[in-house]
Amino acid sequence: QVQLVESGGGLVQAGGSLRLSCAASGRTFSSYAMGWFRQAPGKEREFVAVITRGSTTTFYADSVKGRFTISRDNAKNTVYLQMNSLKPEDTALYYCVATLRNNIYVSLTTWDYWGQGTQVTVSS
Repeated sequence: QVQLVESGGGLVQAGGSLRLSCAASGRTFSSYAMGWFRQAPGKEREFVAVITRGSTTTFYADSVKGRFTISRDNAKNTVYLQMNSLKPEDTALYYCVATLRNNIYVSLTTWDYWGQGTQVTVSS
């Protein structure tokens, strides 16, 4: 069982930056692929980014590629999402996710554990 707790959300102006953190419980953090999803009001939850358990691979949604960076610190059981050049359309509730599967990471059903989310609001 893994528990995920996100932090770092907030209100920022367009063009600004935020860094989200996700602290995971458990001693097998390094075994999990970690990722981020987001959900804007009235929209479906969507994939943002993933980092594999060995940190060998990262993958991003086209909408955030070049602006967001996912990373992890296995010693701290934490995954990060650095968000730069933020746009109003990035406004959403951001969820941290974890899975032991080696599957289609853009699919919601791949992910076994979800955090409660942290709100990011980007003003124009």
